[in-house]
Amino acid sequence: MKPSDPQKYVGAVENAVKILRQLAQTGAPEGVASIARETGLNVSTTYNILKTLTKEGLSTFDERSKSYAIGMGVLELSAPMLGRNPGDMIRPVMERISREHSVLVALWTVTPQGRIVLSDRIAPADVVRADMQPGSRLPDLVGAVGRCVAAARGLDREALRDAYAGLRWQRAPGFDAYWQEVQQARIDGYAFDFGQLFRGLSIAAVAIRDIAGTPRLGLSTISIADQIDDQAMREAAKDLKAAGEFIELNVFGRRGD
Repeated sequence: MKPSDPQKYVGAVENAVKILRQLAQTGAPEGVASIARETGLNVSTTYNILKTLTKEGLSTFDERSKSYAIGMGVLELSAPMLGRNPGDMIRPVMERISREHSVLVALWTVTPQGRIVLSDRIAPADVVRADMQPGSRLPDLVGAVGRCVAAARGLDREALRDAYAGLRWQRAPGFDAYWQEVQQARIDGYAFDFGQLFRGLSIAAVAIRDIAGTPRLGLSTISIADQIDDQAMREAAKDLKAAGEFIELNVFGRRGD
């Protein structure tokens, strides 16, 4: 395929993936009509795909209840991923976001010592950008990632005020603004930092939680101020949120709240 050619996708494969995701997320056997309704497919298409998935061992069929469930064959496909470094699985997600939004994408590890450590970053090749080196460390409650970590931990106002007093910014937002932004991050699932952590940089971020709800990773986009507009920043943040939910499910086994 030439680079200029539009990408073409196979609808039947996309539909099969929708059905497999529905079976995996539900966690309980479902009938054809219910699966069709939840995936937005027609019943005939759903039935035919389920019959094929069952033949290949990716789903199972209960004759008595006339219902389908996720099959053991999925483990055969996922087994090579078990034991791999989560960063290796996350990197393709980062590459896509960096490419589609023309931003640097950074992966942070939240440590028990109150730090976030830059684990990996993907930078677009054709965009003037700021950069950070893997291993860079920051306090875990600072910046856009820090707002999301604070939101995930559910810290109350006084506890967060005490923590905020120890943070260092190039242009501090002030505690009242920081508190409001943490509350907004709880609602939105993402947060922003516009030149407060580092002057001249605009950052969007999400926190990625494990099955217990503890923030374990941060994912952020970093761009030079005014390089992308507010709407583009918000679109990147929404993409980060979807990526974070995908990573929570597939790396940590956490389902949505």
